[in-house]
Amino acid sequence: MKKLVLAAILVASAFTTTFAQTVDLRRKIEVTGIAEMEVTPDIINVTITLKEYLDGKKKTTISQLESQLEKAVAEAGIAKEDFTVNSLSSWNYATEKKKNPDFLASKAYGIKFRDLNKFDQILSKIDAKGIQATNIDSYDYSKINSLKNDLKLKALLAARDKAAFLVAGLGDKLGSAINITENDNSSFPQSRMYMAKSFSAADATPESDIDFKKIKLSFQIQAVFEIK
Repeated sequence: MKKLVLAAILVASAFTTTFAQTVDLRRKIEVTGIAEMEVTPDIINVTITLKEYLDGKKKTTISQLESQLEKAVAEAGIAKEDFTVNSLSSWNYATEKKKNPDFLASKAYGIKFRDLNKFDQILSKIDAKGIQATNIDSYDYSKINSLKNDLKLKALLAARDKAAFLVAGLGDKLGSAINITENDNSSFPQSRMYMAKSFSAADATPESDIDFKKIKLSFQIQAVFEIK
């Protein structure tokens, strides 16, 4: 009987020890800190689509239009690695031309702009009737990683200051952080397509408003602090 009682005491003692080890009995406070900033993108990825066209019986070819674009890109100082060919409308351009002499090919080119003023500058030097469409694929900011880190820290400090203020109101002191969770709520401008109309020789190259689109960086930090 004594052995059974002793065994029960040992089991209860072990359970109590395990329970004490798994349950955090510290007093805690959980708060949220937010830091936001808007910046104007200084990197914009654009697709320009060129298409052959007929003026009476005379055809302006994709090669001619491409030469105009390549020259305009070079004069604008765009780096070679920032100018790429994205796609050709026909998987076999030569075959299509043999089957149908009036076949009009289109070709898409990707350009990474680091100077927003060069977008209209380049389009103005291309035959307007050969521009099928321009598409803004994405926006970016050259120093975005540095800004993100700064905002994360500001959000964390905002959470800490809020917790310290609330705890001080109870006559207590704020302890160390127990848990930190980061949420990125940033938003980038949506991509936009500018479809070209049926241009005449007198038409001007379409203008863009890309410099008015903002990137909104927003970080939320949820932090748990100990109350001393």
